[in-house]
Amino acid sequence: MALWIPVTIFAAFMQNLRFLMQRHLKVTTLSTAGATWARFLYAAPLVPLVLGGYLGLSGQSLPALPSAFWVYVVIGAQAQMLATMCVVALFARRNFTVGITLKKTEVILTALIGLVVLGEAVSPPVLAAIAVGFAGVLLLSDPPPADTPLPWTARVFNPASGYGLASGVLFGLCSVCYRGATLSLDSGDAVLRAAVALCAATLVQTLTLGAWIAWRDRGQIGRVLASWRVSGPMGLTSMLGSMGWFTAFALQTAAYVKALGQIELVFTFLFSVFWLRERSSAKEIAGIALIVGSILLIFLGAVP
Repeated sequence: MALWIPVTIFAAFMQNLRFLMQRHLKVTTLSTAGATWARFLYAAPLVPLVLGGYLGLSGQSLPALPSAFWVYVVIGAQAQMLATMCVVALFARRNFTVGITLKKTEVILTALIGLVVLGEAVSPPVLAAIAVGFAGVLLLSDPPPADTPLPWTARVFNPASGYGLASGVLFGLCSVCYRGATLSLDSGDAVLRAAVALCAATLVQTLTLGAWIAWRDRGQIGRVLASWRVSGPMGLTSMLGSMGWFTAFALQTAAYVKALGQIELVFTFLFSVFWLRERSSAKEIAGIALIVGSILLIFLGAVP
């Protein structure tokens, strides 16, 4: 089995745990921006420790950081930050399972963006797997039934779908940019290049969003610091998950990584049912089944 496959599964599981804790912060104490910043702030001290430890264990040295690296990192970091805010805001619109699933528009969008930005095409079997998963996403794009019937425009163009699509575009962009950042480094193995890119991106995100919060909602800073009991473990899962994603991007095309990363939905569904005690409608379950089917296509050999 290629290394990027177990690394991607690990990253998806850690990301699911992080979103679960981020959801708790959003619905209890923090604003959308505060819950997003907490993720970066509490991960920021951990990433340099991982980088330094790996440098010592592997005997490698830091690679040179070309200008292309910083272009990819800055664009990717800002896109990821905004995408995370979209997902956190989406949690207030739909249940946890549907919120994460709507985010999965990123898979097909990552393939398109990767083709445009890096010239990386995907094979027909992968496109088939992505199409099956995207069909499942479409089943989840309707808002829950209302007492008053809504016109079709309101059913298709609703805030939940908008947040999901926006997060998909932005997560697709950041995935491709992060792969570009790791490929721009001319030395170091995949883990080292991933750690260097993650360290730079986390620094950019912590400083950028922290400055914005200090300007617009300074009270959130104290709330984020006071939330350390939840935000601390969230930062750890964020760092572990991000290291997994960045390493997978260094090893494989971003579209392939994100296609397999849909396995996160399985973890999300289990958490939603057995921990959060949330219920899903028949249509939502059908959408989830299609996305699980796309994962099975990948395991059956769609992705090398």
